[in-house]
Amino acid sequence: MQILRQLDVHPKVREEADILVRTFSGAIVTVISTIIMGILLMSEINYYLTPSMSEELFVDTSRGSKLRINLDIIVPVISCDLLSIDAMDTTGEQHLHIEHNIFKRRLDLNGKPIEDPQRTNITDSKAVNKTAEKALEIGSTESCGDCYGAATETLRCCNTCEEVREAYKLKKWAPPDPANIKQCKDDKSMEKIKHAFTQGCQIYGYMEVNRVGGSFHIAPGDSFSVNHVHVHDVQPYTSTHFNMTHKIRHLSFGLNIPGKTNPMDDTTVIATEGAMMFYHYIKIVPTTYVRTDGSTLFTNQFSVTRHAKQVSLFTGESGMPGIFFSYELSPLMVKYTEKAKSFGHFATNTCAIIGGVFTVAGLIDSLLYHSVRAIQKKIELGKYY
Repeated sequence: MQILRQLDVHPKVREEADILVRTFSGAIVTVISTIIMGILLMSEINYYLTPSMSEELFVDTSRGSKLRINLDIIVPVISCDLLSIDAMDTTGEQHLHIEHNIFKRRLDLNGKPIEDPQRTNITDSKAVNKTAEKALEIGSTESCGDCYGAATETLRCCNTCEEVREAYKLKKWAPPDPANIKQCKDDKSMEKIKHAFTQGCQIYGYMEVNRVGGSFHIAPGDSFSVNHVHVHDVQPYTSTHFNMTHKIRHLSFGLNIPGKTNPMDDTTVIATEGAMMFYHYIKIVPTTYVRTDGSTLFTNQFSVTRHAKQVSLFTGESGMPGIFFSYELSPLMVKYTEKAKSFGHFATNTCAIIGGVFTVAGLIDSLLYHSVRAIQKKIELGKYY
Protein backbone atom coordinates (compact mmCIF):
# COMPACT_ATOMS: atom_id res chain seq x y z
CA MET A 1 0.00 0.00 0.00
CA GLN A 2 2.84 2.37 0.81
CA ILE A 3 4.32 1.85 -2.67
CA LEU A 4 0.98 2.70 -4.31
CA ARG A 5 0.71 5.90 -2.27
CA GLN A 6 4.04 7.04 -3.66
CA LEU A 7 2.51 7.01 -7.20
CA ASP A 8 -0.18 9.58 -6.32
CA VAL A 9 0.58 12.70 -8.38
CA HIS A 10 -2.08 14.74 -6.55
CA PRO A 11 -0.97 14.85 -2.89
CA LYS A 12 -3.71 16.08 -0.52
CA VAL A 13 -3.35 18.74 2.10
CA ARG A 14 -4.78 18.00 5.50
CA GLU A 15 -6.92 20.88 6.64
CA GLU A 16 -6.41 20.03 10.30
CA ALA A 17 -2.70 20.71 9.88
CA ASP A 18 -3.63 24.36 9.22
CA ILE A 19 -1.29 24.64 6.26
CA LEU A 20 -3.91 25.53 3.62
CA VAL A 21 -2.97 29.05 2.57
CA ARG A 22 -4.87 31.40 0.23
CA THR A 23 -2.94 34.40 -1.17
CA PHE A 24 -3.75 37.56 -3.15
CA SER A 25 -1.33 36.60 -5.92
CA GLY A 26 -2.99 33.20 -6.16
CA ALA A 27 -6.38 34.85 -6.63
CA ILE A 28 -5.00 37.06 -9.44
CA VAL A 29 -3.49 34.03 -11.19
CA THR A 30 -6.78 32.15 -10.84
CA VAL A 31 -8.84 34.97 -12.38
CA ILE A 32 -6.43 35.45 -15.30
CA SER A 33 -6.17 31.71 -15.98
CA THR A 34 -9.98 31.39 -15.92
CA ILE A 35 -10.33 34.17 -18.51
CA ILE A 36 -7.67 32.60 -20.73
CA MET A 37 -9.33 29.20 -20.38
CA GLY A 38 -12.72 30.66 -21.37
CA ILE A 39 -11.28 32.40 -24.45
CA LEU A 40 -9.51 29.24 -25.60
CA LEU A 41 -12.63 27.14 -25.04
CA MET A 42 -14.79 29.54 -27.07
CA SER A 43 -12.22 29.48 -29.85
CA GLU A 44 -12.18 25.69 -29.83
CA ILE A 45 -15.99 25.49 -29.91
CA ASN A 46 -16.11 27.90 -32.86
CA TYR A 47 -13.46 25.85 -34.66
CA TYR A 48 -15.41 22.64 -34.01
CA LEU A 49 -18.70 24.10 -35.30
CA THR A 50 -17.06 25.43 -38.49
CA PRO A 51 -16.95 22.64 -41.10
CA SER A 52 -13.63 21.88 -42.72
CA MET A 53 -13.38 22.34 -46.48
CA SER A 54 -11.85 20.00 -49.03
CA GLU A 55 -11.16 20.96 -52.65
CA GLU A 56 -11.17 18.82 -55.77
CA LEU A 57 -10.48 19.64 -59.40
CA PHE A 58 -11.85 17.60 -62.29
CA VAL A 59 -13.15 17.92 -65.86
CA ASP A 60 -16.57 19.56 -66.14
CA THR A 61 -18.96 17.11 -67.80
CA SER A 62 -22.23 18.88 -66.90
CA ARG A 63 -24.47 19.88 -69.79
CA GLY A 64 -27.73 21.62 -70.54
CA SER A 65 -27.89 24.12 -67.69
CA LYS A 66 -28.21 27.89 -67.93
CA LEU A 67 -25.69 30.51 -66.85
CA ARG A 68 -27.08 33.10 -64.46
CA ILE A 69 -25.49 36.56 -64.66
CA ASN A 70 -26.14 38.90 -61.71
CA LEU A 71 -25.25 42.54 -62.25
CA ASP A 72 -25.62 45.96 -60.67
CA ILE A 73 -23.91 48.73 -62.66
CA ILE A 74 -24.19 52.51 -62.42
CA VAL A 75 -23.45 54.87 -65.31
CA PRO A 76 -23.52 58.26 -63.54
CA VAL A 77 -23.70 60.74 -66.44
CA ILE A 78 -25.84 59.09 -69.16
CA SER A 79 -29.63 58.86 -68.97
CA CYS A 80 -31.42 55.50 -68.92
CA ASP A 81 -33.23 56.52 -72.13
CA LEU A 82 -29.95 56.32 -74.03
CA LEU A 83 -28.58 53.09 -72.55
CA SER A 84 -29.40 49.56 -73.63
CA ILE A 85 -28.08 46.18 -72.53
CA ASP A 86 -27.59 43.38 -75.03
CA ALA A 87 -26.25 39.84 -74.77
CA MET A 88 -25.16 37.22 -77.26
CA ASP A 89 -23.37 33.89 -77.15
CA THR A 90 -21.10 31.89 -79.42
CA THR A 91 -24.02 29.79 -80.69
CA GLY A 92 -25.28 32.82 -82.57
CA GLU A 93 -28.30 33.40 -80.34
CA GLN A 94 -28.68 37.13 -79.82
CA HIS A 95 -30.81 38.83 -77.20
CA LEU A 96 -31.62 42.47 -77.80
CA HIS A 97 -32.75 44.66 -74.90
CA ILE A 98 -32.91 41.95 -72.28
CA GLU A 99 -35.74 42.93 -69.96
CA HIS A 100 -37.16 39.90 -68.20
CA ASN A 101 -35.15 40.41 -65.03
CA ILE A 102 -33.24 43.62 -65.76
CA PHE A 103 -34.33 46.96 -64.32
CA LYS A 104 -33.26 50.55 -64.95
CA ARG A 105 -33.44 53.26 -62.31
CA ARG A 106 -33.02 56.95 -63.10
CA LEU A 107 -30.47 58.77 -60.93
CA ASP A 108 -29.54 62.40 -60.56
CA LEU A 109 -25.93 63.49 -60.99
CA ASN A 110 -25.36 62.89 -57.26
CA GLY A 111 -26.39 59.25 -57.59
CA LYS A 112 -29.76 59.61 -55.83
CA PRO A 113 -32.83 57.84 -57.32
CA ILE A 114 -35.27 60.07 -59.21
CA GLU A 115 -38.05 57.53 -59.74
CA ASP A 116 -38.90 53.88 -59.17
CA PRO A 117 -37.01 51.31 -61.27
CA GLN A 118 -38.53 50.37 -64.62
CA ARG A 119 -38.20 47.19 -66.62
CA THR A 120 -36.36 47.61 -69.90
CA ASN A 121 -38.09 46.80 -73.19
CA ILE A 122 -37.33 43.93 -75.55
CA THR A 123 -36.96 44.80 -79.22
CA ASP A 124 -37.09 41.76 -81.47
CA SER A 125 -38.75 40.95 -84.76
CA LYS A 126 -42.08 40.21 -83.07
CA ALA A 127 -42.02 43.50 -81.19
CA VAL A 128 -41.23 45.39 -84.39
CA ASN A 129 -44.10 43.68 -86.16
CA LYS A 130 -46.48 44.55 -83.32
CA THR A 131 -45.38 48.18 -83.50
CA ALA A 132 -45.93 48.15 -87.24
CA GLU A 133 -49.40 46.62 -86.89
CA LYS A 134 -50.34 49.19 -84.28
CA ALA A 135 -49.10 52.01 -86.50
CA LEU A 136 -51.09 50.58 -89.41
CA GLU A 137 -54.27 50.58 -87.31
CA ILE A 138 -53.70 54.15 -86.18
CA GLY A 139 -52.87 55.22 -89.73
CA SER A 140 -56.22 53.95 -90.98
CA THR A 141 -58.12 56.28 -88.64
CA GLU A 142 -55.77 59.26 -88.38
CA SER A 143 -53.68 61.32 -90.74
CA CYS A 144 -50.88 59.38 -92.38
CA GLY A 145 -47.44 60.70 -91.47
CA ASP A 146 -44.48 60.52 -93.81
CA CYS A 147 -42.03 57.63 -93.30
CA TYR A 148 -39.35 59.42 -95.34
CA GLY A 149 -39.02 56.70 -97.94
CA ALA A 150 -39.10 53.79 -95.47
CA ALA A 151 -42.82 52.95 -95.77
CA THR A 152 -43.66 49.26 -96.22
CA GLU A 153 -46.80 47.17 -96.57
CA THR A 154 -46.87 46.61 -92.82
CA LEU A 155 -45.90 50.16 -91.86
CA ARG A 156 -47.34 52.69 -94.27
CA CYS A 157 -47.78 55.64 -91.92
CA CYS A 158 -45.33 57.08 -89.40
CA ASN A 159 -47.09 59.47 -87.03
CA THR A 160 -44.44 59.45 -84.28
CA CYS A 161 -40.69 59.67 -84.14
CA GLU A 162 -40.50 56.10 -82.84
CA GLU A 163 -42.51 54.80 -85.82
CA VAL A 164 -40.10 56.49 -88.23
CA ARG A 165 -37.22 54.74 -86.47
CA GLU A 166 -39.03 51.38 -86.63
CA ALA A 167 -39.66 51.87 -90.34
CA TYR A 168 -35.95 52.42 -90.91
CA LYS A 169 -35.16 49.31 -88.87
CA LEU A 170 -37.53 47.23 -90.99
CA LYS A 171 -35.76 48.52 -94.10
CA LYS A 172 -32.36 47.75 -92.52
CA TRP A 173 -31.37 51.37 -93.09
CA ALA A 174 -29.22 53.59 -90.95
CA PRO A 175 -31.27 55.52 -88.37
CA PRO A 176 -32.45 58.97 -89.50
CA ASP A 177 -31.31 62.24 -87.95
CA PRO A 178 -34.10 63.39 -85.56
CA ALA A 179 -33.37 67.01 -86.46
CA ASN A 180 -34.63 66.33 -89.99
CA ILE A 181 -37.75 64.40 -88.93
CA LYS A 182 -40.91 66.42 -88.40
CA GLN A 183 -42.45 63.85 -86.05
CA CYS A 184 -39.41 64.04 -83.74
CA LYS A 185 -39.73 67.78 -83.13
CA ASP A 186 -42.98 67.48 -81.15
CA ASP A 187 -42.21 64.04 -79.74
CA LYS A 188 -41.10 62.85 -76.32
CA SER A 189 -37.74 62.04 -77.86
CA MET A 190 -36.86 65.72 -77.59
CA GLU A 191 -37.43 65.48 -73.85
CA LYS A 192 -35.09 62.48 -73.78
CA ILE A 193 -32.45 64.48 -75.62
CA LYS A 194 -32.82 67.29 -73.09
CA HIS A 195 -32.05 64.98 -70.15
CA ALA A 196 -29.52 62.79 -71.96
CA PHE A 197 -26.49 63.94 -69.95
CA THR A 198 -28.15 65.50 -66.89
CA GLN A 199 -29.12 62.14 -65.35
CA GLY A 200 -27.45 58.88 -64.45
CA CYS A 201 -28.68 55.31 -64.69
CA GLN A 202 -28.51 52.21 -62.53
CA ILE A 203 -28.94 48.91 -64.37
CA TYR A 204 -29.42 45.88 -62.15
CA GLY A 205 -31.00 42.44 -62.03
CA TYR A 206 -30.07 39.09 -63.51
CA MET A 207 -30.36 37.21 -66.77
CA GLU A 208 -30.00 33.58 -67.72
CA VAL A 209 -28.21 32.69 -70.95
CA ASN A 210 -26.96 29.53 -72.61
CA ARG A 211 -24.08 27.96 -70.71
CA VAL A 212 -21.48 28.67 -73.37
CA GLY A 213 -19.00 31.46 -73.92
CA GLY A 214 -20.50 34.78 -74.90
CA SER A 215 -20.67 38.47 -74.13
CA PHE A 216 -22.96 41.25 -73.02
CA HIS A 217 -22.58 45.00 -73.08
CA ILE A 218 -24.10 48.26 -71.95
CA ALA A 219 -23.88 50.95 -74.60
CA PRO A 220 -25.68 54.16 -75.60
CA GLY A 221 -28.30 54.14 -78.34
CA ASP A 222 -31.10 51.82 -79.42
CA SER A 223 -29.71 48.48 -80.55
CA PHE A 224 -30.85 46.49 -83.58
CA SER A 225 -29.42 44.35 -86.38
CA VAL A 226 -28.78 45.46 -89.94
CA ASN A 227 -27.81 42.63 -92.30
CA HIS A 228 -26.80 40.50 -89.30
CA VAL A 229 -24.59 43.29 -87.96
CA HIS A 230 -25.28 44.55 -84.44
CA VAL A 231 -25.48 48.37 -84.40
CA HIS A 232 -26.53 51.13 -82.00
CA ASP A 233 -28.39 54.27 -83.03
CA VAL A 234 -26.78 57.19 -81.17
CA GLN A 235 -28.10 60.04 -83.31
CA PRO A 236 -28.14 63.02 -82.97
CA TYR A 237 -24.97 62.61 -80.90
CA THR A 238 -21.42 61.73 -81.82
CA SER A 239 -19.36 59.14 -79.97
CA THR A 240 -17.31 61.79 -78.17
CA HIS A 241 -20.43 62.99 -76.32
CA PHE A 242 -20.57 59.82 -74.21
CA ASN A 243 -18.70 59.64 -70.93
CA MET A 244 -18.64 55.91 -70.12
CA THR A 245 -17.43 56.29 -66.54
CA HIS A 246 -19.14 53.53 -64.56
CA LYS A 247 -19.23 51.76 -61.22
CA ILE A 248 -19.69 48.00 -61.00
CA ARG A 249 -21.43 47.54 -57.66
CA HIS A 250 -21.85 43.81 -58.19
CA LEU A 251 -21.15 41.23 -60.87
CA SER A 252 -21.35 37.48 -60.32
CA PHE A 253 -22.22 34.30 -62.15
CA GLY A 254 -24.53 31.97 -60.26
CA LEU A 255 -25.34 31.71 -56.56
CA ASN A 256 -23.23 33.00 -53.69
CA ILE A 257 -21.45 30.40 -51.57
CA PRO A 258 -19.34 30.72 -48.39
CA GLY A 259 -15.84 31.91 -49.15
CA LYS A 260 -16.70 33.05 -52.67
CA THR A 261 -15.35 36.46 -53.69
CA ASN A 262 -16.41 38.55 -56.66
CA PRO A 263 -13.34 40.47 -57.89
CA MET A 264 -15.34 43.17 -59.69
CA ASP A 265 -17.59 44.25 -56.81
CA ASP A 266 -17.39 47.96 -55.94
CA THR A 267 -15.10 48.70 -58.89
CA THR A 268 -15.13 52.24 -60.30
CA VAL A 269 -13.77 52.83 -63.81
CA ILE A 270 -13.11 56.43 -64.86
CA ALA A 271 -13.28 57.50 -68.51
CA THR A 272 -10.60 60.14 -69.02
CA GLU A 273 -11.87 60.89 -72.54
CA GLY A 274 -15.07 60.63 -74.54
CA ALA A 275 -15.98 57.63 -76.71
CA MET A 276 -14.18 55.09 -74.51
CA MET A 277 -14.65 51.34 -74.94
CA PHE A 278 -14.08 49.33 -71.77
CA TYR A 279 -13.44 45.62 -72.18
CA HIS A 280 -13.68 43.17 -69.29
CA TYR A 281 -12.39 39.70 -70.22
CA ILE A 282 -13.76 37.14 -67.77
CA LYS A 283 -12.64 33.55 -67.23
CA ILE A 284 -15.40 31.55 -65.49
CA VAL A 285 -14.64 28.42 -63.47
CA PRO A 286 -17.70 26.22 -62.77
CA THR A 287 -17.95 25.42 -59.07
CA THR A 288 -19.85 22.82 -57.06
CA TYR A 289 -20.44 23.27 -53.33
CA VAL A 290 -21.53 20.26 -51.25
CA ARG A 291 -22.87 21.06 -47.78
CA THR A 292 -22.64 18.83 -44.72
CA ASP A 293 -26.36 17.95 -45.07
CA GLY A 294 -25.70 16.56 -48.55
CA SER A 295 -27.30 19.40 -50.54
CA THR A 296 -25.37 20.60 -53.60
CA LEU A 297 -25.10 24.13 -55.00
CA PHE A 298 -23.91 24.84 -58.55
CA THR A 299 -22.29 28.22 -59.10
CA ASN A 300 -19.25 29.84 -60.72
CA GLN A 301 -16.11 31.71 -59.77
CA PHE A 302 -14.23 33.98 -62.13
CA SER A 303 -11.15 36.08 -62.75
CA VAL A 304 -11.02 39.22 -64.90
CA THR A 305 -8.61 41.29 -66.96
CA ARG A 306 -9.39 44.76 -68.30
CA HIS A 307 -8.61 46.79 -71.39
CA ALA A 308 -9.74 50.22 -72.59
CA LYS A 309 -9.41 52.18 -75.80
CA GLN A 310 -10.83 55.32 -77.36
CA VAL A 311 -12.96 55.03 -80.48
CA SER A 312 -11.64 57.50 -83.04
CA LEU A 313 -11.77 57.76 -86.81
CA PHE A 314 -8.51 59.71 -86.76
CA THR A 315 -6.55 56.95 -85.02
CA GLY A 316 -8.31 54.16 -86.90
CA GLU A 317 -9.77 52.60 -83.72
CA SER A 318 -13.16 51.20 -84.71
CA GLY A 319 -16.01 50.25 -82.40
CA MET A 320 -18.54 52.06 -80.27
CA PRO A 321 -18.42 53.55 -76.78
CA GLY A 322 -19.70 51.24 -74.09
CA ILE A 323 -18.98 48.71 -71.35
CA PHE A 324 -18.27 45.25 -72.75
CA PHE A 325 -18.04 41.96 -70.87
CA SER A 326 -16.69 38.91 -72.68
CA TYR A 327 -16.71 35.60 -70.80
CA GLU A 328 -15.38 32.10 -71.39
CA LEU A 329 -16.08 28.91 -69.46
CA SER A 330 -13.21 26.79 -68.20
CA PRO A 331 -13.35 23.05 -69.04
CA LEU A 332 -12.40 22.28 -65.42
CA MET A 333 -14.69 22.33 -62.40
CA VAL A 334 -13.83 22.99 -58.76
CA LYS A 335 -15.68 21.03 -56.08
CA TYR A 336 -15.84 22.20 -52.47
CA THR A 337 -17.05 19.71 -49.87
CA GLU A 338 -17.96 20.61 -46.29
CA LYS A 339 -16.94 18.03 -43.68
CA ALA A 340 -17.91 18.03 -40.01
CA LYS A 341 -15.00 17.89 -37.57
CA SER A 342 -14.47 14.93 -35.23
CA PHE A 343 -16.05 15.18 -31.77
CA GLY A 344 -13.21 13.10 -30.35
CA HIS A 345 -10.73 15.69 -31.59
CA PHE A 346 -12.84 18.43 -29.98
CA ALA A 347 -13.01 16.57 -26.64
CA THR A 348 -9.25 15.96 -26.66
CA ASN A 349 -8.47 19.61 -27.33
CA THR A 350 -10.92 20.73 -24.63
CA CYS A 351 -9.27 18.51 -22.02
CA ALA A 352 -5.85 19.72 -23.16
CA ILE A 353 -6.90 23.36 -22.74
CA ILE A 354 -8.34 22.84 -19.26
CA GLY A 355 -5.47 20.68 -18.03
CA GLY A 356 -2.76 22.79 -19.65
CA VAL A 357 -4.02 26.12 -18.34
CA PHE A 358 -4.64 24.64 -14.88
CA THR A 359 -1.13 23.18 -14.72
CA VAL A 360 0.65 26.30 -15.96
CA ALA A 361 -1.38 28.45 -13.58
CA GLY A 362 -0.39 26.16 -10.70
CA LEU A 363 3.30 26.45 -11.60
CA ILE A 364 3.10 30.25 -11.80
CA ASP A 365 1.20 30.44 -8.50
CA SER A 366 3.72 28.17 -6.80
CA LEU A 367 6.64 30.21 -8.16
CA LEU A 368 5.12 33.46 -6.94
CA TYR A 369 4.25 32.03 -3.54
CA HIS A 370 7.70 30.59 -2.84
CA SER A 371 9.46 33.69 -4.18
CA VAL A 372 7.46 35.95 -1.86
CA ARG A 373 8.09 33.61 1.10
CA ALA A 374 11.83 33.59 0.40
CA ILE A 375 11.95 37.39 0.26
CA GLN A 376 9.94 37.69 3.46
CA LYS A 377 12.33 35.35 5.31
CA LYS A 378 15.34 37.37 4.20
CA ILE A 379 13.65 40.56 5.36
CA GLU A 380 12.99 38.97 8.74
CA LEU A 381 16.67 38.00 8.98
CA GLY A 382 17.67 41.58 8.20
CA LYS A 383 19.30 40.92 4.84
CA TYR A 384 17.09 43.51 3.05
CA TYR A 385 17.08 47.13 4.15
